Amino acid sequence: MKLENDKLMIKKHIPNTITLLNLLSGILAIITLYSSESLIVPSILILVGAIFDFFDGMVARLLKVSSNIGKELDSLADVVTFGVAPSLITVETIRYSIQFSPLSEFSFLIYIPLLMALMSAYRLAKFNIDERQSDRFIGVPTPANALIWLTIPVTFYLEGQNICLWGINNGELYSFLSRVFINPINIIFGSVLMSFLLVSELPLIALKFKNFKWKDNKERFIFIIISLLLIFAFNFYAIPFVIIFYIIISLIFNTLKK
Repeated sequence: MKLENDKLMIKKHIPNTITLLNLLSGILAIITLYSSESLIVPSILILVGAIFDFFDGMVARLLKVSSNIGKELDSLADVVTFGVAPSLITVETIRYSIQFSPLSEFSFLIYIPLLMALMSAYRLAKFNIDERQSDRFIGVPTPANALIWLTIPVTFYLEGQNICLWGINNGELYSFLSRVFINPINIIFGSVLMSFLLVSELPLIALKFKNFKWKDNKERFIFIIISLLLIFAFNFYAIPFVIIFYIIISLIFNTLKK
């Protein structure tokens, strides 16, 4: 009997441990942001956190050990990894880009992306008490928002080093996209827009699978397949367009269901 209880306790802690690794990734992203001159390492750490975030809920469901504390812990980890950390990375991105812009006299504008951290916290608190979000999201999920902002320093670095990780090697296209992504006006406007979308009443598909049947997950499979094709073809440059596609396909399937 004691052995069975011990096994159950270990099983209960596995998903929470994965969630804590997500939180650790966010903390390390913030530390490395200010301890190194590069934004690449903290961006990669947020991506690692996103991988942990994807698997913690899946593991909890597979082991049948989902709990309220796991849900609360997941939100706390997400606030740091997908709220605070990407907002700070975006602040530092603007700090760099604004010095080459007519906006350089308005240095206070670099702090506008912090609004995303505030709205991420509000969204996650709302998520925990909103029963409508059991099988879908209301508003853009915090990991999706975070992926947009870690894309900017990564793509700017790749373009600057003339690196093509895989797929189509189109230097002129990537150079154009990098200039668009790094433009401080675009970043400021985008951060305000995404802050609004985080807490909006926009219904979006949830990407966490309860099973792997096509009938129950066709919109998820379609999104993942097309997203992987885009990323394979266009590297990290595709991520903002993947998020836009995510919103579009959600609207389409939600309209069809109605």
